Amino acid sequence: MSVQSSVLGFPRIGANREIKKAVEAYWGGNSDAEAVLKAGKDVRVKNWQYMNKAGINHVPSGDFTFYDHVLDHIQFLGATPERYARHNLSDLDTFFAMGRGRQVGAVDEAAMEMKKWFDSNYHYIVPELSENTKFQYRTKKIVNEYKEAKEAGVETRPVLLGPISFLVLGKAARDASAGFEPISLLDKLVPVYEEILKDLKAAGAQSVQIDEPILVLDKAAPLGEQFKSTYAKLGPAGPAVTIASYYGRLDANLEYVKELPVAAIHVDLDREPSQLDALIAAVKDKKTAVSLGVVSGRNIWKTDLAAAQVFVKKAVDALGADRVIVASSSTLLHTPVDLNNEKKLKPEVKDWFSFARQKVHEIALLGRASNAQVSSEDSQALEENKASIKRRRDFETQSNDAVRQRVANITPEMLKRKNPFPVRREAQRVKINLPKFPTTSIGSFPQTKEIRIARQQFTKGDINQQQYDDFIAKEIQEVVRIQEEIGLDLLVHGEPERNDMVQYFGEQLEGVAFTSMGWVQSYGSRYVRPPIIVSDVSRPAPMTVRWSKYSQEVSSKPMKGMLTGPVTILAWSFPRADVSKEIQSKQIALALRDEVVDLEKAGIKAIQVDEPAIREGMPLRQGDWAPYLQWAVDSFRLSTSGVEDGTQTHSHFCYSDFNDIFSSIKALDADVISIEASKSDMKLLKAFQDNDYSNEIGPGVWDIHSPRVPPLEEMKQRITDMLKLIPADKLIINPDCGLKTRHWEETKASLLNLVAAAKWARENY
Repeated sequence: MSVQSSVLGFPRIGANREIKKAVEAYWGGNSDAEAVLKAGKDVRVKNWQYMNKAGINHVPSGDFTFYDHVLDHIQFLGATPERYARHNLSDLDTFFAMGRGRQVGAVDEAAMEMKKWFDSNYHYIVPELSENTKFQYRTKKIVNEYKEAKEAGVETRPVLLGPISFLVLGKAARDASAGFEPISLLDKLVPVYEEILKDLKAAGAQSVQIDEPILVLDKAAPLGEQFKSTYAKLGPAGPAVTIASYYGRLDANLEYVKELPVAAIHVDLDREPSQLDALIAAVKDKKTAVSLGVVSGRNIWKTDLAAAQVFVKKAVDALGADRVIVASSSTLLHTPVDLNNEKKLKPEVKDWFSFARQKVHEIALLGRASNAQVSSEDSQALEENKASIKRRRDFETQSNDAVRQRVANITPEMLKRKNPFPVRREAQRVKINLPKFPTTSIGSFPQTKEIRIARQQFTKGDINQQQYDDFIAKEIQEVVRIQEEIGLDLLVHGEPERNDMVQYFGEQLEGVAFTSMGWVQSYGSRYVRPPIIVSDVSRPAPMTVRWSKYSQEVSSKPMKGMLTGPVTILAWSFPRADVSKEIQSKQIALALRDEVVDLEKAGIKAIQVDEPAIREGMPLRQGDWAPYLQWAVDSFRLSTSGVEDGTQTHSHFCYSDFNDIFSSIKALDADVISIEASKSDMKLLKAFQDNDYSNEIGPGVWDIHSPRVPPLEEMKQRITDMLKLIPADKLIINPDCGLKTRHWEETKASLLNLVAAAKWARENY
């Protein structure tokens, strides 16, 4: 026997974004279900065959999805909420209705809640569960895709989200009784998993990967008995089980995980290398194999293969080669597909990186090297890797001393506004003069086909700088005119010049690199190209002042400047590995501080610095929170505290459990915050009441992630519910998030309802 290799999951977007194009064509009525299903099969088969050809022993299947893998589980486990099931839609249309809502004919259903997946920028659909939930083996997606791979000539290891993680990541549905906990449904759910595993075994599957990522969370600590009873049934039910944890460390949970009747335990050594010794000690006297996540599924840096081999050798020496698997640390979902698609990166920069396909080869090479099956070609690859890592380390020793000195010179005074909020609020009322229940948007407006074409033409050189600037100016004029006609109070310029809320800033900062095809799925068909922080970060010139100033010049209403905050820029980029995230965040914060001050000087009266990632970026273990929250809050305050009292600072957050970090949200001391509220049934708002939040707040009255137009009465009801928890003089009326992904027709209709609802509130409260 020998060391084996595995990949826990692969990007499902296609090397050229085939899935985005297929599903959006279907949503737009320009293709049919058959075309969507064919596109999915084509991408799956290419992925399987690529990994198989590279030499991966355990190729994943079942991890593909058209929208979200948790949503897939909701459907094939029979947990589709009745409000979607009752419309007798096709399985595909029901699936998309749950993910993005549906407003067609007599069907008017909002989307299900969406939350961040652990500490990543990926979003999952939250299962809605109650005592009335009846699980069943609804569709055979997992088995069918295993068979599909087999027909394509590839033996795969099917991947399932584990039953305990599925329940813990869910929420109590509206019809659940008080005090209901989803984990109470475990005995109902496990038999469905047993059916699936038996079906896989009958189909010929030799092994199965069951992901239980909650094992790296504190909340898994009291679930030891549930894990033991569950896997006592699942372990013998079908193929050999590899139970997979990732994104963090098992800690004390290893004490019961080591007793589970599974064939292998997977741990993330990229995030938590220190847990290897404890894992080896825990299984040394057992037959359990260990799967070592030594190739990162979360970043794009080339793997230091020599360093990875040290971990593998330690495990092999202790357990034997037949009990060791070399693997990706997690699914490769979080990485771009193929570095070979990058044609514009400088060779010396491209040399530092490894995308999903390249990581597959790194894993396979580590497997062969661990078995002393190294060909001359492999030997050359190992030497090239060693040389490449040295070149990167040599580059890392170079630094921008001016930037690092500026961080070292940060003082406590730089982290505070000149006066407390009540004083600032009076100054802002005089300067901005907004009505009661002021209306605004979160920032972006629809990125139309015309905007995308103009950007492409400019990038390709088909139009010159002046022509492109003239186009952007006209777009801003139009967005301002529309907002004025609709009746919004605090306007934005709509961001037509911006490709992405992080990428746009990264492209104007020193120390940041960019890809042309480095797309990563955020949710559904929403893909982003994360910047890559490669060295010390600074701002060579103003980034947003020109267009913000122009937008104020074409309107008599106050204009809000729009920036992305330092913690979010860092979280939604691929960070450096050679310096701390705290240093990187504060470097970005200083660059943004300069931008905020320049916006104020340019006459902008309100400035929004968005931090939607501040909660998701937290360490997964509560014991690690305090240092992170300290530098995250300091970074935001460093960005925003350089302005006068009369300048109103805003920030936006979405999909966050505010109870966990409420003291830190208060410590940010933004004059106004806006939060996602409609998609989560406004459950977050009670935290603001319970914790006596004193500044102004704008809970979203409309879920912008769905094409659905909320009726006026629905918005009125949301405002009514909000006023039960928030004082009337502190309530701002706005959408859940930016409007970039929406179309103009639905945007205008929804904003008209929003403004009408605010006018109604002024008359009635």
